Amino acid sequence: MKLAKGYRGAKSRLFKTAKDQVMKSYVYAFRDRKVNKRKFRELWIARINAAARMNNISYSKLMHGLKLANIDINRKMLADLAVNDPKAFAAIADQAKQALN
Repeated sequence: MKLAKGYRGAKSRLFKTAKDQVMKSYVYAFRDRKVNKRKFRELWIARINAAARMNNISYSKLMHGLKLANIDINRKMLADLAVNDPKAFAAIADQAKQALN
């Protein structure tokens, strides 16, 4: 019953209903820990794509160019650079463009 504290109505007062809701809450928590990782990856890719297009290159070409240039930087760091340091991101994008040519 302690775990059901804060739930509305019968879900916090009746034992069976509260137990069922707590179990369902655990399922939601397990699922959403996985979903959270996917959502952050989507956000990073959207930010990288926006910054890449400002530098006249598509996201997929940027990532391929980085691989060809042996620049091993993850999407989280690229997205952070794109938001907080556009000049550094532009330099990385230029290296990716050169690797593609």
